[in-house]
Amino acid sequence: METVRIVDYYYTMVPDKSGEALRILKDLKDLGVNLHAFSGFPAARKSQLDFVPHDSHQFATAAKMLKVKLKGPKKVFLIEGDDRTGALFDVLGRLGSAKVNVTAVDAVSTSGGRWAAILWVKQRDGKKAAQALGVTPPVL
Repeated sequence: METVRIVDYYYTMVPDKSGEALRILKDLKDLGVNLHAFSGFPAARKSQLDFVPHDSHQFATAAKMLKVKLKGPKKVFLIEGDDRTGALFDVLGRLGSAKVNVTAVDAVSTSGGRWAAILWVKQRDGKKAAQALGVTPPVL
């Protein structure tokens, strides 16, 4: 069975050029900021970098020091569990049965037999998604 949590995420837009994410990640590392997850992708001639920090306050303070313009905090589902065939399918099935549209999902498994995902839904669907995923209290 999975552990599902609602956690903060932030994003920033950077030029879509080599080294932009590396620069920010290095600076965060140097300040001792740990991340649950990170995702980057091209968006409208730029790149969007998504950060899911362990400690939101520490992350926001570090980003301000680094002059990184953040949007957020917003909410995302962080899902972790023992890897098995169909693990993500089962999670998405619960959301589908609840008529919740998934905006985006990034999932990965490890050689250690674990898997994890970050999963976004529209804010208006947050409580319904939390209930479908068994998050209590379902607060977004």
